[in-house]
Amino acid sequence: MASFSSVSTPLIVAVFVILVASEGFIAPAGAAGECGKTPVESAALGLTPCLAATRDARAKVSPACCSRVAAMFNTSPKCLCAILLSPVSKQAGINPAIAITIPKRCNIRNRPAGKKCGKYTLP
Repeated sequence: MASFSSVSTPLIVAVFVILVASEGFIAPAGAAGECGKTPVESAALGLTPCLAATRDARAKVSPACCSRVAAMFNTSPKCLCAILLSPVSKQAGINPAIAITIPKRCNIRNRPAGKKCGKYTLP
């Protein structure tokens, strides 16, 4: 059985991904289907490589994190926002104000700067 800390780390990463989502910032988090048939908590697990970067604005963002965030931007940006604003990300210790900077820190070109995700704005 996984411990809480091993489960919370992937959740934190998932929340970060939500912050990164551009079009997802427009829709309210928690809406059914933001991540398709995948529960937000499960989608968040895919962003585990981003965990350190969601807590420290000076932390290097890993290539694996950048790759996953870029892929989510292309396929399901609303899911990124849903992850960011989810209770799971809060429980994982993700700082949404820092997490939302990851797309810029990854130099993701198609990020919609200025889009909102809750009270956070994509830089």
